[in-house]
Amino acid sequence: MQQQFSSTLLENAVNEFAKLPGIGRKTALRLVLHLLKQPEEDVELFGNTCIQLRRDIRYCKVCHNISDTEVCHICANPGRDRETVCVVENVKDVMSVENTQQYRGLYHVLGGVISPMDGVGPKDLEIESLVERVSREHVKEVILALSTTMEGDTTNFYIFRKLAPLNIRITTIARGVAIGDELEYADEITLGRSILNRVDFTSSFKQ
Repeated sequence: MQQQFSSTLLENAVNEFAKLPGIGRKTALRLVLHLLKQPEEDVELFGNTCIQLRRDIRYCKVCHNISDTEVCHICANPGRDRETVCVVENVKDVMSVENTQQYRGLYHVLGGVISPMDGVGPKDLEIESLVERVSREHVKEVILALSTTMEGDTTNFYIFRKLAPLNIRITTIARGVAIGDELEYADEITLGRSILNRVDFTSSFKQ
């Protein structure tokens, strides 16, 4: 049964909140009613923060991580190991790996994985920029830290084929992350051990 609203403004706000992932109409209504109880200046701050986020957010020109500046704080940090690059699917995965506190190298965010069913091919991802980056910089190891799904494995293999001629070490995270799991849902201890116990990519074919 369609919920009836006493206000078009209320209904419009609920419709917008309901577009957010994991937010149903009941939760959306609860959030909107909560905002209506807050001081007007707090709601304005909330709205302006969202607008500023969308308008001013940048992506690092080196690794494609979300950043406030042209180069993100990780790439700009002289204390990071610049010879190791960890390839991840999205920004959330950068946060997941960073939370393990077990990795001190750099990152490369693909922006997704190869998924023909969803119309996502290699050219839709930051794969060519990865190859160019590894060719240009003094990278000795690339860690493939994609989700252990069919799409993730397909993307891993494609990247491996593209990087193989460069004669660098190519590793993948250990299978402490269960098959079919997305990286963002792995607990920090398991993910940290998977990074530390990474194996050569070719060895992963035998597992």
